Amino acid sequence: MAKRQVFGEEAKSLKSAHRRMAKVIISTKNERGKYAFKETMVDQESVQDFLQKNKS
Repeated sequence: MAKRQVFGEEAKSLKSAHRRMAKVIISTKNERGKYAFKETMVDQESVQDFLQKNKS
């Protein structure tokens, strides 16, 4: 069975309800020379802010 398609204002409200997320992986080097990785999920609009705050 096919899904019923939604048009108009209802479609806009459903689309805006979905949050677009991005996976950000930050690498750090410890004192032994090994790399450690940290994964986080952030909103797609705030990726640049997140990277600026976590720069070393």
